[in-house]
Amino acid sequence: MDELGRKSPEELLSAEKHPIVVILDDVRSMHNVGSVFRTCDAFAIEELYLCGYTPSPPHRDIHKTALGATETVKWRNFATTAEAVEHARSLGYSIYAIEQAHDSTSLNSFEWKDQKMALVFGNEVAGVNDEILGMADGCLEIPQWGSKHSLNIAVSAGIVLWDVVMKIEAARKV
Repeated sequence: MDELGRKSPEELLSAEKHPIVVILDDVRSMHNVGSVFRTCDAFAIEELYLCGYTPSPPHRDIHKTALGATETVKWRNFATTAEAVEHARSLGYSIYAIEQAHDSTSLNSFEWKDQKMALVFGNEVAGVNDEILGMADGCLEIPQWGSKHSLNIAVSAGIVLWDVVMKIEAARKV
């Protein structure tokens, strides 16, 4: 790792994080959860909230895809996604559902405005539930041009986090 300039797990735990919380709303696949852990590690995200029936560590199928990220990403469970959203809002986070919805903002036109963000990713089949859509400050949508118009949640998390973190990093350089 030294030759790659990467932080050790101990260094990452105490390093400055991007002002983002990721909220998983009833995600069912342990492999998706593990992949999101790994993505949160890669982008130095503040915290991951696992909600409803979203599985949590320790479990071998989560660890299989997380590759140790369950030890480097701060995380917690919430009985419901609504509780997680209310908690994030109480800490000053703006809430954005990642969903194709009426009046959603295309990710490529979203402008980061020096804000703390909680990004809600929904269930693999049903998406972000309607109650949470009603609680969100907005919806961000990944532009797509194929026939399916949906992506695996782990892929969506990677795309959205990369885009938002790049916007944060660009703002920090100004």
